[in-house]
Amino acid sequence: MPFWRTYYHLVWATKKRVPLITPKIEPRLFAYLVNKARELDVRVYAINGWDDHVHLVASIPPKHAVAYVVKRLKGASTFDLNQSNLLDVQFNWQRGYGVLTLGERQRETAEAYVRNQKEHHRQQQTNSWLERFDEFDEGPPDEGLPMDVVPSVMRESQSLYQIGINDDFPF
Repeated sequence: MPFWRTYYHLVWATKKRVPLITPKIEPRLFAYLVNKARELDVRVYAINGWDDHVHLVASIPPKHAVAYVVKRLKGASTFDLNQSNLLDVQFNWQRGYGVLTLGERQRETAEAYVRNQKEHHRQQQTNSWLERFDEFDEGPPDEGLPMDVVPSVMRESQSLYQIGINDDFPF
């Protein structure tokens, strides 16, 4: 078996940010996501969210693309919730998702951020980059560096999880 340590902070929201993740369905949804992840050999270290989105800190084996795992988690959980008759409306996730890679030293901080989601939202102390949403859900609008530019070595000045409410994105 190959050696791998791949950690991700995943975020996705309900379609149109409709607040469908109520205390009534949250336990079923989170348990379902963790069990489905286990079927894919994905290890979930933390899961939580708010009424319109979920956060997961997970380790995805290199045999799976992140997009494949998220697609399976979102699709299967949508089907399960719609079959459960717990909601009076059709449940759907938004088209896109957010993903950040983590190092082993960042994982514990990311887990704490996820576990404290409800408190962050109650106190309105969320990280705007981890909680953002807009009409563009397919990634950054720019196309990156021009192909003829070789960047110098880049290093983050601070951890993403240590940014204050009104601070700029660190990289």
